[in-house]
This record gives sequence, structure tokens and C-alpha cells, in this order.
Amino acid sequence: MILHAGLIARPGPDGWRGILIEGPSGAGKSDLALRCLDHGFRLVADDRVVTWVSGGQLFGRAPDVLAGQMEIRGLGIRPVSARPLAPIRLWIRLSAPERLPDLETVTHLGVEIPLWTLAGLENSAPAKLSHVLDSLG
Repeated sequence: MILHAGLIARPGPDGWRGILIEGPSGAGKSDLALRCLDHGFRLVADDRVVTWVSGGQLFGRAPDVLAGQMEIRGLGIRPVSARPLAPIRLWIRLSAPERLPDLETVTHLGVEIPLWTLAGLENSAPAKLSHVLDSLG
């Protein structure tokens, strides 16, 4: 299944951990992904994410035509170093978050994933993503 989203990943103690970033067009998905590249993350997919389940785990990758490319608003489509795929461990929804949110989940292709709402254009958003990812164990 193809989602209108972005996917970034960072290495963890158990291998690469992917973060799927969803939100409406213009919400800052690519902007957040670009800023995360300076915080130890790698791009997997920008704008479209092909998702599938293997061994009970959700994975994502870029469609072949978009692999290794990122739209950087104001600069155009640029090549970037990208991972070929990543297991999706966290689902981010770009929107105004609650101050003290309860843990939420989303189920996609039968796999339950932690869901977190984030204001993606905040300067602290990449650091917040790192903290949430670290809290997953």
C-alpha cells in the first residue's frame, strides 16, 4: 500500500528504526525530514511510502522512481543519501499536539504502531522525535 507520507530512520540498539511522518500537503513533512537528517536520521522515502508487512512487522520504502530523492521547497527535487527500507516503529501525525498526550496507536495493514502528534515546524521537533524514539526501548 502506498501512503502520502515521509519515512526517516535512525539506528537503534536493535537495528534501524523508522518513523513515518504523515500530514496534509504543505504541513512540513519534508521540512521535518530534512531537519532530522542533521540529527542522525537518514531518509528512506519522501512524499510517498510503499508499506508492507513481513514477519508481523510493518516496513516502508520509497517507490523506485522516488528513491534517493527529496523535494526541498524552494530548491526543487534533490538527491540525498537514503536507506533502501526501514521497519516502521513510530507513526507521526503533523498537527497541534496536546500538552500532555495519552499514548495512542494506529493500526496499518494489521500492525499496531505507536502514534504521536507533533507540530513538525517547531525548532525542537527533531529532538522530540529522538526522545520519543528512545522511549520505545
